[in-house]
Amino acid sequence: MNILMVCLGNICRSPLAEGIMKEKAKKYNLQIKVDSAGTAAYHAGEYPDSRSMEVALKNGIDISDQRARKFRSDDFERFDKIFAMDDSNYSNLIALAQTPEDKEKVEMILNKVHPGEDKSVPDPYYGGKDGFDKVFDMLDKACEKIASEIATKNN
Repeated sequence: MNILMVCLGNICRSPLAEGIMKEKAKKYNLQIKVDSAGTAAYHAGEYPDSRSMEVALKNGIDISDQRARKFRSDDFERFDKIFAMDDSNYSNLIALAQTPEDKEKVEMILNKVHPGEDKSVPDPYYGGKDGFDKVFDMLDKACEKIASEIATKNN
């Protein structure tokens, strides 16, 4: 299975989600590919935000090898599941979808822990470090649920 995490600029939330999901894959011994992208190209080629890297490291995850990239329409072909961090990015992804199958791949990530509520992961970019801690915790819970679901299906 190939999973893509998507936020706006691909420097705060989606890199954290990618790093967390990769750690969950190790924990559950899952053979999955995880990547991240942004719906905008503001930061293409840049490292994750230093605060994202800091909170990830504090939790034992190194995301310093990641680089921001823009979501491409062929990502629908390359990924089985595409997790949006908020309703704006969800809408952008749905607008780019070419087929009903593409649309079915897109889901709000927090629906994994709050089914059907369409809650957004807040963008911590303009806030303080505590916002990054809160985002990490939200994404950790969602990625744990995703990984456990995949592990259950594989057994």
